Amino acid sequence: MSPLGQRASRIPKLGGKCALILHRQHANLAALSRQLAAIGLDAREVWPTLPADAYEADFVFFDVDMACDDQFPWAPGEAPMPLIALIGSEAPGRIEWAISHRADAHILKPIGSAGIYSALLIALQKFEERRALVEEIAGMRVQIAQRGLVVRAILHLIQQGMSEEDAFRELRTIAMHERITLEMAAQNLVQGIYLRRNRRSQS
Repeated sequence: MSPLGQRASRIPKLGGKCALILHRQHANLAALSRQLAAIGLDAREVWPTLPADAYEADFVFFDVDMACDDQFPWAPGEAPMPLIALIGSEAPGRIEWAISHRADAHILKPIGSAGIYSALLIALQKFEERRALVEEIAGMRVQIAQRGLVVRAILHLIQQGMSEEDAFRELRTIAMHERITLEMAAQNLVQGIYLRRNRRSQS
């Protein structure tokens, strides 16, 4: 396969996806709806707020000039799908607001026949990259928390008179005996210590 063919195979299919357009009745809205239909998307025009089933949409277009926070059922920057900003006025305050919602792509108004398909692809890629980064950070936080539990468990065993090497070996033995991970063994040990301390304080 040629390099061009390889690149083309990575372009996602947009046909059949659902796009919500948060925009008042206007010629720009009609133009955008026509272009999305031509691409193969199921476009729904909504105003003044997103519907309850907005979470099921694959894309959301929103009018930067007229939209506000209250029109979205999620907090700024926490949209569960790619957002595409429709920008008419380039007033700094409006652009800053659009950025606060983490728009993944934008289209300048008045809307014509060009730029919509590329905006969809760019928005989808940016959204997936951002979601992957969020998941990676969340995973790192879990790992850090788990390592903290391991350290706390080992410190407790050291306080009981074990050496650092023996404490680690003991924790590993517990994990192997109970057939759980080292982190889970540490968590069980730390929670057990906490529960015993609570019982003593209440007695």
